[in-house]
Amino acid sequence: MLDVSVNHLKFHYAKDLILNDINMNVKAGSFICLLGQSGCGKSTFLRLLAGLETPNSGEILVNHEMIIEAGLQRGVVFQDYGLFPWMSAGENIMIALKQKNRNMSWNERKTEALKRLRDVQLPDSVFNKLPKELSGGMKQRCAIARAFSIDPPILLMDEPFGALDALTRAKLQDLVLNLWQQETENRKTIFFVTHDVDEALFLATDIFVLGQAPSKIIYKHSFKDKKKLNRKTMYDDPQTMDLRNDLIKIIHNEVQTKSAV
Repeated sequence: MLDVSVNHLKFHYAKDLILNDINMNVKAGSFICLLGQSGCGKSTFLRLLAGLETPNSGEILVNHEMIIEAGLQRGVVFQDYGLFPWMSAGENIMIALKQKNRNMSWNERKTEALKRLRDVQLPDSVFNKLPKELSGGMKQRCAIARAFSIDPPILLMDEPFGALDALTRAKLQDLVLNLWQQETENRKTIFFVTHDVDEALFLATDIFVLGQAPSKIIYKHSFKDKKKLNRKTMYDDPQTMDLRNDLIKIIHNEVQTKSAV
C-alpha cells in the first residue's frame, strides 16, 4: 500500500501555467475524486501522477520516492478506453499481463484475462471480440479489467465514464466501487477525475476541488470518519445535499470570478 504526497507542484505548457502550487497528502487505500470544470488541469495532474509528464517544479512522491517515469505501480483508465483496435478484448488484457510478468505462459495469461472479464461482468465470448464490435460500456469494462489485471497499488481514472449514457455510467460506478471495496487487504489508492459532483459524492473517500487554470486546490472534503451513503440514500441525507450545493457553488463561483478577470 502506497501513500502519495504532492508538494508545491507546478506545471506549464510553453508559457501557459496550468497547475500552480498543488499540495496533497493521500493515504493508501483512499478513493480520491478530483473535481472541477473542464480545462482546470485535472487530466494534466493525472498525467503527472502517471509519470507521463514531468513537473516544472515541485514533486510527487509515492512512499517517499519521486515519480520520474511511468511504471506498473500506477494503472491508468482513460475516457477513450485506450484499447488497441487491432487486438481482441482478451489480447488487450493479455498484453498488459505480459508486461507485468513475462514468465506467465500464454495459457496462464488467457485464464487470468477471462477471470478479469468476468470480474467486470462480461461473458467469455467478449475475449475474442475486437473493440469495434463492443459498445462504449463494454469497451470501458475491458479497460477497467485490463487496469485491474496488473493489480497496481495506485489506479488513475481520467473521466472514464464521461462519454457514456446515464444508466451505463451508474452501472460502471457501482462496478468500480465494488471492485475497490472487495480489496479488504492492500486496497488500491484511486485517483478519479470527474466534473460531475454527484459522481464524486457517490465514489469518493476524499474530494479535492481544483480551481480554474492556473489551478490550485480550492476546497477539500473527507468522508473517512463518516458512514458512506449509498446511491439510494445519499439524496435523502440533508448533510450530503448541503455539501452537494456547496460544491456546486464553489465551482460556479470560481468560474464566474475567473470570467470577470
